[in-house]
Amino acid sequence: SHQSSNQVHNFSTTEKRKLKKMATEQVKASHILIKHQGSRRKASWKDPDGRVISSTTRDAAVAQLKAFRDDIIAGKAAFPDVASRFSDCSSAKRGGDLGPFGRGQMQKPFEDATFALKVGEISDIVYTDSGVHIIMRTG
Repeated sequence: SHQSSNQVHNFSTTEKRKLKKMATEQVKASHILIKHQGSRRKASWKDPDGRVISSTTRDAAVAQLKAFRDDIIAGKAAFPDVASRFSDCSSAKRGGDLGPFGRGQMQKPFEDATFALKVGEISDIVYTDSGVHIIMRTG
């Protein structure tokens, strides 16, 4: 019986380590955000009055992002260039770079999508209340 309680102890220590590693794990990512009528804040650096954003449907925003994504994947455009010209996030001036972040720092759909990517991969369309995004994991 002594032996079995030992095994349980060992197991829980490994599990704890695994959870701790997960909690402290960081990723690096860049993203392109397109805001739309349903976005929480309907203004951005390129549309301070929110005129364009307020008249952009979510479907239109998604279509725009899909076109960007296709061009980037086909090698016709570079992710940072598209981000710096078209992203509605202030990270646009850094080519979409958000730097490193861990779990619990971004909206859940954004976090889940980023952690699921391999470095260099680009996500499908991700929906948050900021708008619609594509994410490239960079580290």
